[in-house]
Amino acid sequence: MSDLALASFAAATDTHLVGMPRTARFAVYRATFDEGAEVERLRALGFRFLGRSSGAFPPLLGAIHDPPPGLYLRGDANPELLRRRAVAVVGARACSAYGRQVARRLGRELGAAGLVVVSGLARGVDAEAHRGALDVSAPTIAVLGCGIDRDYPAAHRALAAEIVAVGLLISEYAPGIEPAPWRFPARNRIVAGLCGAAIVVEARERSGALITADFALEEGREVFAVPGEITSALSAGSNALLRLGATPLTTTADVLESYGIVAEEKPDPVLGDIQRLVFGHVREAPRAADDLVRTTGLGAAAVAAILTELELIGLVTEEEGLYRVAG
Repeated sequence: MSDLALASFAAATDTHLVGMPRTARFAVYRATFDEGAEVERLRALGFRFLGRSSGAFPPLLGAIHDPPPGLYLRGDANPELLRRRAVAVVGARACSAYGRQVARRLGRELGAAGLVVVSGLARGVDAEAHRGALDVSAPTIAVLGCGIDRDYPAAHRALAAEIVAVGLLISEYAPGIEPAPWRFPARNRIVAGLCGAAIVVEARERSGALITADFALEEGREVFAVPGEITSALSAGSNALLRLGATPLTTTADVLESYGIVAEEKPDPVLGDIQRLVFGHVREAPRAADDLVRTTGLGAAAVAAILTELELIGLVTEEEGLYRVAG
């Protein structure tokens, strides 16, 4: 059986297929399918196809109970990238500033440690995890819930272009397949299936991120959850995972340890007296610049300059007018 024929038939019939259909319709389709012509068509469009029966197919994904017939690939990276040690980072689309900050830091630090960050290109946590890996020029893999020719959501077209420059966009769906609600849970099994571990940063109850975590648990992969505020609906799902036995994640080293990687210790930056003063107030709680002017007694220009310095050395970040400790 041709893996590409099966994937193409699934696209033509808008169905989810894992095994070969025993139908007359598929028999006719397979008999008339020109695999060579389809490979050339994909190549002309800038895509490749990696079949499930190929020796290059990622073994972790091939081991799940319903692996896709194959993967369509977009990007110049070697398909070997799909076989490297990888971590899924998933979470809420409408995440908090804290969730965005944590996801981006995880992406940076996991990528810098040599792990491949896998996510779904969605808004919120997914996008920030991809961006974090890109911050350190590390390859990242985005799994689409639509045809390989689509950038979904369209707002992430520029992010998709950055990813294909160093990593891969992948999908089990052929070019031309539109996004559909049922395709995204199916997509999540591929996100989990590619990885030895999955991290849930923030998740509401019954969110897609929890579906990814469930797939990971079913396949015996480790699941980490970032503890969140008990009063926040954005943390209800991730905190529930902790009650069910997920591993709490408080630092990237928790994940690296599960892969046998020792995190590189970085020396603390040397701060001057005024920098320490401002940073000390930010460590107590997120602060607006005007608040820091009042609490430190420094002038507005001096506070602005110090905050810029602290941002440049990676100690604080600013979002929606509030400065907080980075990561």
